[in-house]
Amino acid sequence: MNTEIGFKQGLKDGLPIGLGYLSVSFTFGIMAIINGLYVWEAVLISMLCVTSAGQLSGITVMLSPGRYMEMIISQFVINIRYSFMSVALSQKVTERFRGVWRWIFGFMITDEIFAVAISKPVVRRSYFAGITVAPYLGWAVGTLAGACLGDILPDSVMSALGIAIYAMFVAIVLPVMKRDRPVVFVVLIAVGLSCLFYYVPFLKRIPGGIAVSICAVAAALIMTFIRPVSDPEDPVYVDGKE
Repeated sequence: MNTEIGFKQGLKDGLPIGLGYLSVSFTFGIMAIINGLYVWEAVLISMLCVTSAGQLSGITVMLSPGRYMEMIISQFVINIRYSFMSVALSQKVTERFRGVWRWIFGFMITDEIFAVAISKPVVRRSYFAGITVAPYLGWAVGTLAGACLGDILPDSVMSALGIAIYAMFVAIVLPVMKRDRPVVFVVLIAVGLSCLFYYVPFLKRIPGGIAVSICAVAAALIMTFIRPVSDPEDPVYVDGKE
């Protein structure tokens, strides 16, 4: 077995993600307590969901009992992008990574975990198990810390924690951009489309979850036509010869 992409390497790659998740889930823990949830309820939500935007938006819906359809629609819109990530990642998993294992580990598909896993030539079941450990623990522990200690920290520290996740995501994407130039163009296209959804008046009305999904799919489709990736199983032709 190639230990470079096994469980231990997964643990190593997941550690920075887990540390970054501490800050985001810390904020969620604070928000949950402010909105009237108990500490154990906040931690349980984080352990069962692992989705920052979904959890933060879900709190506001939970404050108005009976709005089940609104909860379903909002969570579907916000988290729909994970389905595209799962489809993309499924093209890189090994034969043993199938069946019930996809259901189990699919629970831990997040933006950052996907970004790291998709950069690997192949994704083993053991590697993906390793990469999810620190983020899951970081998400739960951060929520607990925020729920218990949020009122103690000064505003300056809270602001710093709020931007830590973005710095971590940039650190994940940059090495891949340096190694593969087409990825640079995909990122730039996605950024440009995101700006349109942020600044254009009628596009601003589109929910964030759908906007992210549209930008990701559109950027991928555009680069598919500009710079298609050849299938390794296709015959290679050189000077008219196979």
